[in-house]
Amino acid sequence: MNHIHLIGIGGISMSAIAELLLHQGVKISGSDIENTSIIEKLKSHGAEVFIGHSASNIKKPDLVVYTAAVHEDNPERMEASRLNIPQIDRAEILGNIMSKYDTPIAISGSHGKTTTTSMLSIFLENSGFDPTILVGGELDEIGGNVKIGKSQYFITEACEYVESFLKFKPFVGVILNIDVDHLDYFQDLKHIKNSFKKFASLIPNNGFLIACGDDSNTMDVTGDLACNLVTFGIDNNCDYKAENVTFNKLGYPSFEVFHSGAKLGNFELNVRGQHNIYNTLASIATAHVLGMSSSQLVDSAKMYKGIHRRFEFKGKVQGVEVYDDYAHHPAEIKATLSAAKKFVKGDIWCIFQPHTYTRTRSLLEDFSTSFDLADHLIMADIYAAREIDDGTIHSKNIVELTKIRTDSLYIQDFDEIVEYIYNNIKPNDIVITMGAGDIFKVADLLISRYS
Repeated sequence: MNHIHLIGIGGISMSAIAELLLHQGVKISGSDIENTSIIEKLKSHGAEVFIGHSASNIKKPDLVVYTAAVHEDNPERMEASRLNIPQIDRAEILGNIMSKYDTPIAISGSHGKTTTTSMLSIFLENSGFDPTILVGGELDEIGGNVKIGKSQYFITEACEYVESFLKFKPFVGVILNIDVDHLDYFQDLKHIKNSFKKFASLIPNNGFLIACGDDSNTMDVTGDLACNLVTFGIDNNCDYKAENVTFNKLGYPSFEVFHSGAKLGNFELNVRGQHNIYNTLASIATAHVLGMSSSQLVDSAKMYKGIHRRFEFKGKVQGVEVYDDYAHHPAEIKATLSAAKKFVKGDIWCIFQPHTYTRTRSLLEDFSTSFDLADHLIMADIYAAREIDDGTIHSKNIVELTKIRTDSLYIQDFDEIVEYIYNNIKPNDIVITMGAGDIFKVADLLISRYS
């Protein structure tokens, strides 16, 4: 098509799609609610971007693409309907793009998708595969969230929300784990597992499913598949297994990897946490299946430095290290705090912003124990994202449940949070802002004001 309009073009995934289409010579227009550096980058590449949604933004494109957060009552979608312009969602156009490549790779899972996608991207990029990469975060090695390659390898993360990943066409699919989440769409765990089963079934007979052998929910969906099954793990007998795991004084892990019983190599990581051992194993298994040598795997694993908003070091305030992390699910919170506990000498300050009312309400019991490794917890207001507050849940509900075991309090204003942290931290403590919304601004404010 000659002209495609993207509603929500500033999103991390939509902007990557827009850049890829621009590279292919397609005229791109789009809209979003506010201007950002990502939008400015798209403008510099030739996209026409409108700030705010309006029917007048629709200049008779051949196709309109929208995100899951954009509903039928959006004025641009209504105008496209009036003009009989075809409309598809983000996942469908991404699936169509994937189908143009010989080896599309889709990274799925309840946790770790962005990290594993970026890690595998570095593995393949450093080994001459020259893949096209779409990642849900800012990766310094590719200068952002998208990289246009010249080969037939295509890497993207595959989100299960509203079952969007069922519109993808993977030759290699990865399932990192399966957990209860997105209960504003899914009915229960059974519904979630059924969706992942459908995702795995999309892989052709000669393709590969790379699955975590230590995750029982993941293994439940791997039976009766026509494709090749490859497992990875630490505890169970998997095709790719990490053994002799140790952590240095900075919290970085080292371990040996065995493939079908034969040693593949000694691996040292420059990212923290046991969860990143699993992400690395998934990347190793996928890259090895695609033909990477053991020496290339070892070198690439050590070279990976992480992605923005994943235990990202932001700076120091009075000698106290400040980090930012995207964790917003109880399992992710536990993983991040566990990683911090392996190297911190003082107290851990966790500044958390719950993400969506539905998740906070449905996982409230899990949230009540997910902060046990934090010494101090400051709870900000719930980040609404796509939802509307119905008054049934509040951040204070988490504080009430956590203050029994952790020093917990609710502070509404970001400036007040910054002041409280500054007045109470002491040497050897660390501060971690945590959440999928805009809580990173607290870390930025703290550093800009007091470093």
